[in-house]
Formats: sequence, structure tokens, C-alpha cells
Amino acid sequence: MRPRRSLRPEIARSRPRGTRSFGARSSRARSFRARSATAVAALAVGLLALTGCSTATPPATGAATDRSAAGLDLGRGWDWTPQGAPLDLGVTHTQDSLDDHDPAEANARGEAILRDSGVWQNVHLMGFGTLSPEPAPGQYDWATLDERMELVQRTGARTVLTACCAPDWMKGGVPGRTDWTRLEAAPLPQDFPAYAALVARTVQRYPQIERVVVWNELKGFFDMTKNRWDHEGYTALYNAVYTAVKAVRPDVQVGGPYPVMISLPKDDPNASDTVTGSWGAIDRRILDALGYWDANKVGADFLAVDGGTAQRGGTISGRLDDAATKFSDVTRYLRTTSTLPIWWTEFYSEVPDGMTGAADSQASAASTLASVAAFARSGVSVALLWGPQGSSLEYSALWTDATEPAGGRPTPLTQAWQWLVPRLAQGTVELGTAQDAPLIAFRAPDGSAVVVNVSDEEVPVDGQQPLAPYAIGIRNAPTA
Repeated sequence: MRPRRSLRPEIARSRPRGTRSFGARSSRARSFRARSATAVAALAVGLLALTGCSTATPPATGAATDRSAAGLDLGRGWDWTPQGAPLDLGVTHTQDSLDDHDPAEANARGEAILRDSGVWQNVHLMGFGTLSPEPAPGQYDWATLDERMELVQRTGARTVLTACCAPDWMKGGVPGRTDWTRLEAAPLPQDFPAYAALVARTVQRYPQIERVVVWNELKGFFDMTKNRWDHEGYTALYNAVYTAVKAVRPDVQVGGPYPVMISLPKDDPNASDTVTGSWGAIDRRILDALGYWDANKVGADFLAVDGGTAQRGGTISGRLDDAATKFSDVTRYLRTTSTLPIWWTEFYSEVPDGMTGAADSQASAASTLASVAAFARSGVSVALLWGPQGSSLEYSALWTDATEPAGGRPTPLTQAWQWLVPRLAQGTVELGTAQDAPLIAFRAPDGSAVVVNVSDEEVPVDGQQPLAPYAIGIRNAPTA
């Protein structure tokens, strides 16, 4: 009998530490004043419907996302740039994600959404929804990994394995036992070969795996005595895994180092003076770790990072696309230091003070799309949405919590995300910004588009209802 994931201890999600303040939230400091209602009206002629287009709160299940915006004029008053490179969107399965013990109807609805929600699906070797695959040396338990791999195959995606985390006996624990409070502990150096052998065995067991990301956010590799990352230790683990995987599956692409690109205030003593922007500055210790890994790795097929739009311990304010410029700024910097494809294996799109995140949040959905636009502009190759199933986390998801009988339904993000998946993968989308309104857009060659209000204010439109805060609209291709 397979173990029920819902009965094991809840596993903490991997998220950039301190990117969100969970205390009392102050009122937003910035409001939008439309500078040209006439120009906005020209942009929105023919608008039929938008997600959240009325002043009422949008439905929690995102039912209003299934609409279209026919005849929208995206010519006059817009600035357009071509997509920087083909961008594959995907998802990372986490603690609860259409598990076989959940309500069948909710799972079926969620699976229908998942089929159209990404080129890639990412599964962790251990934790974040899977049990220890080798609880004791030479004793294997593949049941939960089997389930996740079957889900990926069933829904038609390509498979990424994140080689994290490690069985307890590889980090000083008792063989046969799992202490989930120590999930984020790194394996001991003497057990790096055993861990690498486990990853190699995993890619042999699952031929569907095409990519391996080595470890997750440098977990367990911070050296408190030196006040920096133990990049030497991580790189030794990376090299062991890379070598072991390539020995048995040379076709599998391997990448790392998957650090959190932490944003700090510019006057922080650990702030970089080279990677900065209106959003703050990157922690220079992360850049040191990236540099060491790059100089000492035995090989790599892609460069993986993650991060959020807010500074550590803070929140964002103002337009969502302004906050998302962090992603494009950091990506452009990485492209000056490496020729490898850039992967954002996790990304966290914050909402301003006073707004609520989570799967049913219109603001979270709009913020996520602003981040995707930044990735597309700057030439990111892959971006993975952490946790496609709604949960208690204050970030976007693609379907509501399928552990509940009424779950598995679309969210405010779903329709726009599914519109973007095939088009961004083709690399032919244009990214637009309205000159006199807080609107951004994605436009396909056939004239269809997604339009997003990235502000907390209504955008006036002559002769029509105003565009609601954080509205998301789908414009169909013009008919002949």
C-alpha cells in the first residue's frame, strides 16, 4: 500500500527567505493618475470583457478569466519590443499537487488545467511532495516519485528533476528514519558520492527525465563563521552529481547552482555595487557563490537562479512592472557573465501593501504576468511557477486547492498563463507598454493578445467601464 502524502509531516516550501513581510501591512504609498483618458480610450476600443473589469471583487475561483477582448487596438500609444528569446514556462510540483488520495473530481479538473499549463514540470527528488527514495543505504522506496512522474507523463509535459533533498543517513541521521525538520540540511561531504549515485540511479529509473537541477537554493550550505555561502562545498556536490548523471545518461542536461537572488537596500553592507536597480541591490555573497561555481564546475548545460521582486523583509509599492524589472536586470547581468541558458527555477511576484496574495488574488495574477513579461524581454529560457495548486501560500497558482472537493478550478491567472505557454515557447511574442496608462501587453503575430493593468487604480476608458485594478484581458485574433 502506498503511503498517503497527506499523512506525513508537512514539508516546508522552498522560498526566498524574507521576501515577504507577514506582519501588519501599511497602506499603499502610490496611486495612479491617468494622464490621458483619450489615449486610453483609443487603446481599448472594442473591449468586450476583462478579468476583474468591473469595480466588484473578482470571483475567487477566477471564473471571469474565460473571456475575450475582441477588437482591442494595441497600435497607437504603445511601445513594443520583441521577445528576447524563446521562453518555456512550466511548474514545480510541491507538497500537494493532484495527489491520488485527493477528491477524484477535483483532481480531474486540475489535471485538465495542468495539461495546458507548461512545457516543463519539475519534481523534487525528496521533499516538496515526495518521500525519501533511499531511506537506508541500498533500500529504495520509489512509490511517491513514481506517482509524480506518472502525473507528468499523463499530462504531456517534459520532466525536470530537482536533485534535492537528501536522505537523513547522508547527513548524519539514523538510517531508515526521516526527520522532516532537517529537510534543508545538506549531505555531509563524505556522502556526496552516495548522493550522486542516488541521483544517477533516479535518472536511469525514469527515462523521461531530461533536465536535472542540482540542489535547491544552496540549502544547508551557508557558512555562519565566514558569513558567506560555502560555495566550495556546494560546487563539490554539484560536480559529483554532474559527473554521475553524465556517466549513465549523457543526454540529460544538468545545471545549477540555484541560489536565491536576494535583494537588499543599497546601503546594506552586503549589497553589491554592480547589480543594482530601482528595486535595490543583489547580495554580493550570492554573486561570489555564482562566480566560484562558474569557475570551478566540471560542466553545465544551464544556469539556474530564483528570487522575488521585494527586498529582504520588505514589500513592493507602485506599478507591478516596475518591481518586476529586477528580473530583467538580473537576467541581463547574468548573460554578461555566462553564455548558458538562464532558468528562473522559482520566482515570487509580490503584491503591494494592502493587497492579498494567493491563488484567488487578482493582484497576484497580474504581478505574476508582469514577471513573465520581464523574463520574456530579457531572454530567459525557462521560468517555473512554484506550486501550481492553490494552498495557504500567498502567491499565484493555476488551480484551486484540489485537496478540497470543490477544488481544481481555474484561478485569475489560468487563462492568460495557458495563452502564453505555447506562444512564448515559439519566441515570437511582442512585449508592449502603454505610454500614458499602467498597462502592459503580450501580442502574438496573429494579433491576439493578453493585456494587464499593473496598477491599483482604475484606468478610465471613454464610453466604457474603467479597467479595474489588476485587470487581465484576453484579446482574440482579429477576424478577416
